[in-house]
Amino acid sequence: MLHLFTGMNINTALLLILALIFVLCYEAINGFHDTANAVVTVIYTRTMRAQLAVIMSGIFNFFGVLLGGLSVAYTIVHLLPTDLLLNVGSSHGLIMIFSMLLTAIIWNLSTWYLGLPTSSSHTLISTIIGIALTNTIRTNTSLFNVLNISRIINVFSSLIISPIIGLVISGGLIFILRHCYSNNKKQARIHMTPFNRKKIDGKKKPPFWTRVILVISAMGVSYSHGSNDGQKGIGLIMLVLISVAPAGFVVNIHSSNYEITRTHDAIINLENYYKQHKNFLEDINQLNKYSKLISTNIYPMDYKRFHCNSINAFNTIKQTKILLNHLQNYSELSVNKRIQIRYLLLCMADTIDKVVKLPNISIDDKSLLNKLKKDLLSTIEYAPLWIIITVALAIGIGTMIGWRRVAATIGNKIGKKGMTYAQGMSAQITAALSIGIASYTGMPVSTTHILSSSVAGAMLVDGKGLHWRTIKNILMAWILTIPICVLLSGLVYWIMLKLLLI
Repeated sequence: MLHLFTGMNINTALLLILALIFVLCYEAINGFHDTANAVVTVIYTRTMRAQLAVIMSGIFNFFGVLLGGLSVAYTIVHLLPTDLLLNVGSSHGLIMIFSMLLTAIIWNLSTWYLGLPTSSSHTLISTIIGIALTNTIRTNTSLFNVLNISRIINVFSSLIISPIIGLVISGGLIFILRHCYSNNKKQARIHMTPFNRKKIDGKKKPPFWTRVILVISAMGVSYSHGSNDGQKGIGLIMLVLISVAPAGFVVNIHSSNYEITRTHDAIINLENYYKQHKNFLEDINQLNKYSKLISTNIYPMDYKRFHCNSINAFNTIKQTKILLNHLQNYSELSVNKRIQIRYLLLCMADTIDKVVKLPNISIDDKSLLNKLKKDLLSTIEYAPLWIIITVALAIGIGTMIGWRRVAATIGNKIGKKGMTYAQGMSAQITAALSIGIASYTGMPVSTTHILSSSVAGAMLVDGKGLHWRTIKNILMAWILTIPICVLLSGLVYWIMLKLLLI
């Protein structure tokens, strides 16, 4: 890790260390803020003792981060356009990341202290928007040049839709269980609360198979949470390192010759595809009103003549082929050329994203282009193992502390009556599947929102009634997250720029 500090002045190195510490603090807080999502149902249905449930959740969060892949991580990285990340000075880039993290930590700690289940994803994305808006005002530039609008919309869509899906699916499972699995006294036990079962059967624990399902689904929620939220921490650390230490992180310096060759082959195949479908590039050009200029310190050409858009798709491909031709290892290239390769590859990926959205493109062509995109980005969408393990440890340790406040809200204050075994089972199965699918598809979703809405859906359909005051407080926290974090991150960013860069 010491190579991170090569060539840095002391102030930048200290800021880098502080930013990395803040990322790990953010993930630890995320862990104990979101622990309730995995342990609340097994604790409040008396399936597991609290201490054992929290330890189990921490372990599976750790493995979720370790084995969950990087698709969500790079969804977070690409919320900000690459030109902003690569062309700011190192101190400027660190201030941007530091402002995001400080705001996210303040808001997450505040809502945790109040026992309100809020979304770390909403928080993080709102801070990015706040910084982008402040940068727009400060530099008098277009918002489209500092913020990846299309990706922001896609991410917010998933964050809004996922709780609704959780509510509906969990409610549907309870409806099925009520009508298909309550025909006799033995089956009806799953619809009891621990308190009711204690009065009737003399024990609080759920029936054996219900208990097994609750434990397995709790493990699934913990693993899914780690694979989704943990990747956000990985993405944040990569944001820090790409901004501050581009020499070692803009591309995977350890990429094999095979991986580089695969990228080169993908570029040739993409060029052949565009030659056969020039009309697609023309269609995109008509739709795309905004162009991103590439600065002169990246391209040795007149920046006024080169744009990162469909007009210059062939020129982008030509430049990248020259750089990758006969290349054995990225270490052979200068830092500026590594930055150039990253930018070119991301430009090509951005054009592919636009092409696959065209209404007249076939399913086979979409599949081909998405495969080519994966090959194009294989050497720049990565994370060193030490980053993955560090984030996994942070979220795993964080999961084991501070869980009681939010768990008490979800377990006791959403419904008017105690949680039944069936309600806990429905909520956890829904959360584990929804978050797992989102992680697989690379969409960052809110574990908190999904689990809370799943619990509410199960209790609502079960006719147990909801504490509407608690529901109102949770909804207000969800709604206020966006404007408060946008304003706070923008203010922190502006203050830090004034204090440190003037």
